[in-house]
Amino acid sequence: MNTCDVVVIGGGPAGSTVAALLAQQGRHVVLLEKEHHPRFHIGESLLPLNLPLLDQLGVRAEIEKIGMLKYGAEFVSPYHNKSYTYEFADALDKSYPYSYQVRRSEFDHVLIKNAAQRGAQIFEGHRVTSVDFVDDANVTVGAQTKDGEVRQWRARFLVDASGRDTFLADKFGIKRKNPKHNSAALYGHFEGAKRHSGNAEGNISLYWFDHGWFWFIPLHDGTTSVGAVCWPYYMKSRKTNPTQFFLDTIALSPSLAERLKDARLISPATATGNYSYKAQRMMGKNYIMLGDAFAFIDPVFSTGVYLAMDSAFVGAEAVATCLARPAEAGRALRQFDKRIRSGLDTFSWFIYRLTAPSLRDLFIAPSNPLRVQEGVLSLLAGDIFRKEIGLAPKLAIFKVIYYVVNLLNVKRSYAAWRRREQIIRDPQTDGATT
Repeated sequence: MNTCDVVVIGGGPAGSTVAALLAQQGRHVVLLEKEHHPRFHIGESLLPLNLPLLDQLGVRAEIEKIGMLKYGAEFVSPYHNKSYTYEFADALDKSYPYSYQVRRSEFDHVLIKNAAQRGAQIFEGHRVTSVDFVDDANVTVGAQTKDGEVRQWRARFLVDASGRDTFLADKFGIKRKNPKHNSAALYGHFEGAKRHSGNAEGNISLYWFDHGWFWFIPLHDGTTSVGAVCWPYYMKSRKTNPTQFFLDTIALSPSLAERLKDARLISPATATGNYSYKAQRMMGKNYIMLGDAFAFIDPVFSTGVYLAMDSAFVGAEAVATCLARPAEAGRALRQFDKRIRSGLDTFSWFIYRLTAPSLRDLFIAPSNPLRVQEGVLSLLAGDIFRKEIGLAPKLAIFKVIYYVVNLLNVKRSYAAWRRREQIIRDPQTDGATT
């Protein structure tokens, strides 16, 4: 039985970040990762507010070498026959005008190496198989190597950063499908995709279509990540292999198909279900869950890596308090819980309504009364936690405008709402958002 202060499950952005921060504080941290880096992962688009976190970790220069500059986000609507690009430089705070698109295999590798350099013990090829909470002060973690060797650690605290494996949520039986959202994804990588020129070359593009939306993410090595996030009823209609179904789905979006007409799919398409879930809790007396280990909604605003890393920074503070000042543990964990939920709730309101006709109208033809458009840009940049920029009033005004547009188009809005509710309740429903 090995002993340590903290065991971290998972070597993605959340796990590597929290391990680096705690190890730097002098804690004995063990990180267990089932794979060996570099390994493939989807979720390649960073937000501008990722950059301050990379600065604090001391890895920004390395990310710049592997990243594709991303100055904004383009929304393309076949329902309006037009597109609109949001430039991050136009947000409420002009200090974060860009971010990066990254190969996650490279990005995650940089972060886990940084954790090791800061003193965390990294064990790759170790799949966690058991967790036993001995008491409120000790937890035992078992892991198996690919050679079948079983190893155990006893720690004072456990951090679950297992991503979509949701280790603790599954162990406790508290993982639940999100009742307000229901989606699945299909994705692949292309060579030779048509890119925009100038500063727009690295921008992410979002294409709406009748069954959901597509992402188009240019990467620094010349490849492009393309994915479709769809209502489950559409995914269940598949009668061909995933790759052919993916290509047929792309054909449903003429604007996207045009950018891919001379491109070649360089890897088989991958399908992912169960895309929207949340655990019923994210913390206990000697454990917390970070990032996707707690909840995932939809990748539409590229929030996954940002929220994972932000939760790691907040989580590291909470863990440090629990270990050093146990009498303050309850308050620290409650603050951690409040922060994570507030971030998810802020993004969720927009995510749940992204395919609603009224929100499409506002996103594709924005205006800036009372700096509302700048507020939306701050949301897209991930700048949702700093109260000093005054984001909350701007988003509140935007929501009022959205509801007014709904009332002005009440029949259309009601029909779209009914269809969405039916699709969420019954994934077999044969319908489409309009």
